[in-house]
Parts: sequence; structure tokens; C-alpha cells
Amino acid sequence: MTVSSSAAPLLDVRGLTIRFASAGPTAAVSGISFQIHRGEVLGLVGESGSGKSLTSLAILRLLPPGAEVEGEIRFTGGTTSGTAFAGANQPGTTDLLQLPETAMRRLRGHDIAIIFQEPMTALNPVMTIGAQIAEAVRAHQPELPRRVVRERALEAMDQVALPDPMRRYGDYPHQFSGGQRQRILIAMAIVNRPHLLIADEPTTALDVTVQAQILDLLAALRKQHGLAMLFISHDLAVVSHVADRVAILRRGVIVETGPSRQIFHAPADPYTRSLLAAIPTMRTNRAQPLASLRP
Repeated sequence: MTVSSSAAPLLDVRGLTIRFASAGPTAAVSGISFQIHRGEVLGLVGESGSGKSLTSLAILRLLPPGAEVEGEIRFTGGTTSGTAFAGANQPGTTDLLQLPETAMRRLRGHDIAIIFQEPMTALNPVMTIGAQIAEAVRAHQPELPRRVVRERALEAMDQVALPDPMRRYGDYPHQFSGGQRQRILIAMAIVNRPHLLIADEPTTALDVTVQAQILDLLAALRKQHGLAMLFISHDLAVVSHVADRVAILRRGVIVETGPSRQIFHAPADPYTRSLLAAIPTMRTNRAQPLASLRP
């Protein structure tokens, strides 16, 4: 998909810093900045504990109590009538960190949606999957008749290729496979046609074959709906297949950002080169240990 870099970014994160008083003065995320344009996929890559998921939670204002957040998270477009960012040069640009909570609730799940990595903890085990997808619709459009809500939920199930949506609408999460449960989460995320989809390690718990199916599904939905995505992963191989641009996050700091091809074929930062060298390939000499990351 061709992405226009001349238009205002859909998401513009500037100087995002996240601290926890209980952790002392060291910031968990320190002054990071990145942009995502409409229809673009940005891959945010880093080791466990690098601050990837904290960044996604900050965008949605879902950080746990005690988190101190600084910086700006500008979002262009959407349905919220929240406070426009002072000095923004594009109409409809909002600083999400300044939005009243009521406006943020309207935006969350409607204009910006998230797919979590663990379906069994994200899904309610005692609600049917049809009811859970329908609830995502009713939360933002309570005026819709029950019949229309059900139709939209079934349509979302069909779009993510869940088998026999009519029959399985009343089934519970434990009656589905791991890959199918991940598709249910994706259906819940896309049912309201968001502008930005945050995919937080969406294929980590899946085997390679199912992983490929989920990635193909996300690519198809992106093409069909013009979705922009923040794709969070520690797996460089996966990111190389889905991202237009890549940001490398290390200990809460972005050390390198660039087009996917540049990052994977001509990385500038030593840490990025170390990450790539630590990935086994068909040409890797199995008699030699893999490269280790520098401390």
C-alpha cells in the first residue's frame, strides 16, 4: 500500500516519557518520538522490558495507577470532540494526553483499537464470543437496534474468517483454538472500523502456520479498510513482513528509525546490528554460537 508522507500523520508521538514513582528516577520510556501515517504500518521492536507495551498503553491512556506521563500524543481525525492541541496546524488534531476521560472513552475502541497478545486473558470466559463482539459495538453506538448490532458482529466474524459465524456466535472462548481466539480479538478490534490498530505481540503464542495466517489476515484488513497499524513485537522476522517502517526500542529509548528495507539491510545503530546478527537463518553456521547482544 502506498503511504503518503506529505499529509499530516494520523498519530504523532513527541517526547513520550513514562515514569513510575515506585521505580525511582529512571524512566521506563524516555523521550521517544515517532509518527504513523494513514494506511501505514510502523513496527516497534525491542526486547522484553524495553517499553513497547507501555508505549501502546500510554497511547490509549490505560497505564496503571502511579504512572507519570510526559510529552504529547497527537491524533488527527476521529469522532471525539475533545480539546484540540494548542498550536496544531491540522484541524481535528487532538492531544490524547489532554483529553477528558469521557472523550477518551469514546475514542478508545472506536478510533484507536488494540489487539492483545493473550486471547484467553483478554476474552471473558463466561460470555459468548458473539456477545463480546456485540458489546464492542454497543459501547460506542448504544442507539443501534439489537438486530443491527448482531449483524455487525457476524460481519466482523466473517471478515476475520471465523468458520460458520451464525452457528458459532453463541460459543464460548474455550471452544475455539488459539488461532481462532486471536481472530475473535481482531474481530472485536475492527468491528467499529478504527483508524489506528495497535497490535501488541499478536502472534507470539501461536505456532508458525497459524502465525502466518494471522499476519495474512491483518494485511488483508489493512488493504480493505486502509488501517494504520502500530505493530509491536520482539520478532524481527515477523516485523520484516508487515512493517513499512521500523523503530528499534532499547531500554525505553528509540535508537533507530527508518524504512523497513533500510533497517534490515543497512542498519546504522550497533544495537540494531546485534539484534539482526542474533537471528538464526538458513545460512547460519550451526557450529558457531549466535551473536549475543551487547550489554
